[in-house]
Amino acid sequence: MNTSWRSGALAAAACVLALTTACGQDTSPSSSSRNVGAAAPAGVGSGTDGYGSAPAGAGTGQDTAAGGAPAGALTVSSSAEYGEVLTDGAGFTLYRFDEDTAEPPKTTCEGDCATTWPPVPASGATAAEGVDTSLLGEVTRPDGTKQLTVGGWPMYRYAKDTKAGDVKGQGVGNTWYASAPDGKKATGAGGGDGSGGGTGGDLPGLSTRVDPELGEIVVDAEGMTVYRFEKDTPWPMKSACIGACLEKWPVVAPVDAADTKGIDNKNDGRRGYVVLDRPDGLKQQSIDCWPLYTFAGDKKPGDINGQGVGGTWYAISPEGKAVGKPQ
Repeated sequence: MNTSWRSGALAAAACVLALTTACGQDTSPSSSSRNVGAAAPAGVGSGTDGYGSAPAGAGTGQDTAAGGAPAGALTVSSSAEYGEVLTDGAGFTLYRFDEDTAEPPKTTCEGDCATTWPPVPASGATAAEGVDTSLLGEVTRPDGTKQLTVGGWPMYRYAKDTKAGDVKGQGVGNTWYASAPDGKKATGAGGGDGSGGGTGGDLPGLSTRVDPELGEIVVDAEGMTVYRFEKDTPWPMKSACIGACLEKWPVVAPVDAADTKGIDNKNDGRRGYVVLDRPDGLKQQSIDCWPLYTFAGDKKPGDINGQGVGGTWYAISPEGKAVGKPQ
């Protein structure tokens, strides 16, 4: 056999593969709304990993398709922490997903995601006091079922909300927020104008700040420190943080390159500023092919409580380096 020819062919194939997809992953992206007109919904159970996917055998206590438990008479609850929050007839919080769209209405939560975040059926939903009937509508999901929309935004429940009044899905992954009565984010749910990308702050989606201990590091739109995980890999790009890990280290949702400042947001076809399509159905932003996270233990902008945790978590530099990692 001509070993020189074989080696050359393999090298050429590897080169083509390297140039085909950034960071060594296949990237692929994942209808209309009208007014709708009530049975009491079934209780929502727990048993998921708390973030976009459920472990094998996990149940939610209700159907996960939009043909499941009806919403009944939608009501409004108020709290000092969240302001006015939309709830179903049984008092369970309704949520909206930043990766969906309201104009036109579109749902992007399917598969495992819809197990953790059961879509609310459009049928059987009515407006009680404090809810504008004209804002209620529906969107046709890919499986043909009809999902409730409020102000155009598809509505969901959260599998870890086990009793009326729970708001455990608040801020999960920086993409899930309690819904206000008009379908926008509840006052205490990250603010914004309901467009799906804003947070109500003055910072870009990703930018930098100079930390007195670490130097220049990346922060998100809320000013919270952004981290990378040393057990992840940039080529092929893969996240090792799954299941319960994501409750402590929520992923950073996709941020448009135009909504950054001081970040290496270039993509040269192999390594760069690309989005990771995770097996759990979520999409995660990366810098230099390193998936990005925030830390639940950081309570305010400027906190770096996640720095060095387990010898594997480090604040990330604008170029994707692990800041402060021992050499």
